[in-house]
Amino acid sequence: MSKMEMPERIAALPRDEKGRPVPWFVHWEDGIPDFRVIEAGKIVTAVRDGRCWVCGQKLGRCLAFVIGPMCAVNRVSSEPPSHRDCAVFSAQACPFLSTPRMHRNEKDLPPENAYRKGAGIPLDRNPGVALVWMTLSFKPFKTEGGVLFDLGPPLETLWYCQGRPATRAEIMHSIETGLPALLELANVDGPEAVKDLELKTNKALELVPK
Repeated sequence: MSKMEMPERIAALPRDEKGRPVPWFVHWEDGIPDFRVIEAGKIVTAVRDGRCWVCGQKLGRCLAFVIGPMCAVNRVSSEPPSHRDCAVFSAQACPFLSTPRMHRNEKDLPPENAYRKGAGIPLDRNPGVALVWMTLSFKPFKTEGGVLFDLGPPLETLWYCQGRPATRAEIMHSIETGLPALLELANVDGPEAVKDLELKTNKALELVPK
């Protein structure tokens, strides 16, 4: 798929006032989509009914997760899977995922009962690199604030930066600048957690293109 080729399933989504397709999971407030916010109940529906997180249509056997490099270390996603082409388009076209210096706008969010906050302990940074993780399996598990997803072994990994395939240097920079936050959390849990993080980091590094 070329850089900005839009999958048919995404082209069929409703549009905002600028003509941009609005992902299935997005919360609408007074007829206006808020791309920062997950609609309440969408995670449950996606997992229960096997729906693509981006387009809302039925998934096939192969599952694609759009994650950051630190999630590749933990093999955990905060969002359910998508179709491969929907995930690749998202990694290329989503402004937050494709623009390393962009930060999320937290101003004037809707009431908390109207949407779902992210589960777990998110890292407050833009990783600059997005990873499409293809797998055949995942497992939801409960955690602080909701549900996260353990990722199955990768069939394919595709790295993107600024809407194009990421270079090894860009991927390594993102990993190296993100690891201190994970190490800080591991140090709180003790030496075994630190050792486990080292093992997971080495496995993640095996997925970085040569």
